[in-house]
Amino acid sequence: MKLALIAALGLAACATAERQPTRVVPPPAVQSIEAATIDVVGNFRQGGFARGRVPAETKSLTLDGAPVPVTADGGFFIAFGRDAAPLATLAVETAGGMRFSRNLDIAPRAFPEERLPPINRRFDEDPAFAAHRAAELERIRVARAVPGDSNGWREAFIWPVAGRISGVFGSRRVFGDTPESPHSGTDIAADPGTLVVAPAAGTVVLASPPEYSLEGNLVIVDHGLGLYSSFLHLSRVDVAVGQRLAQGGTIGAVGASGRTTGPHLHWGVIWNGLRFDAESLVRATTAATAAK
Repeated sequence: MKLALIAALGLAACATAERQPTRVVPPPAVQSIEAATIDVVGNFRQGGFARGRVPAETKSLTLDGAPVPVTADGGFFIAFGRDAAPLATLAVETAGGMRFSRNLDIAPRAFPEERLPPINRRFDEDPAFAAHRAAELERIRVARAVPGDSNGWREAFIWPVAGRISGVFGSRRVFGDTPESPHSGTDIAADPGTLVVAPAAGTVVLASPPEYSLEGNLVIVDHGLGLYSSFLHLSRVDVAVGQRLAQGGTIGAVGASGRTTGPHLHWGVIWNGLRFDAESLVRATTAATAAK
């Protein structure tokens, strides 16, 4: 009888143990599918740009693996170089560990060839000039090294000066019989002394003097999120480093300082070290206005 009772108790204990529910560890919280989106609108072609928004909880955003600055509300700006590949990828990682991406098709573009008069190159192989030029380039690099807090990148850009487009971004340039690197900006022909204004709000990070060997009187404006405008060959400079400009604020005047074949404004834009087409910023504004 005693043995039977012990056996019964043992079986009951085993049965109880077998009936114990398995502890299930809940999976990590999954964000909603609505959060896994990258909204982006722009000019998706070589030399173009785009603006967009990612979830506010985004930890990092990359474009083809390179970091993209993001504002606290998830806003961002990106650009595509002259020789951009046909496909670009934006990738997001959120603070919660979620990862997702969006592919962007980048349209190819045919760039024209520009033939220009020969330019004076007698200083190019001079060691003293090389050292002087290296110091100039370092000052320009340092000016663009510290990101600012301007929101000018969000604005609909305007032309910095009215005039004829005399030089196109990305064009293959031949001076006399000597081919050169593709043109890095947009040239706008205008009379000397014509006012040059800020195409969007920003902070002045570099301003002549001194006059630069190639650029002449030079002003660089930080529009925020790694986007900078450069204004070359000015006849005069009306701003100082640290000065904040509203869109339309006076920068200086058209001239022919530096290495140039005549009076004009060279307007160049650069994002995260990548040169792209300044004209695309204004054309996008024009297209948006026409669509309204």
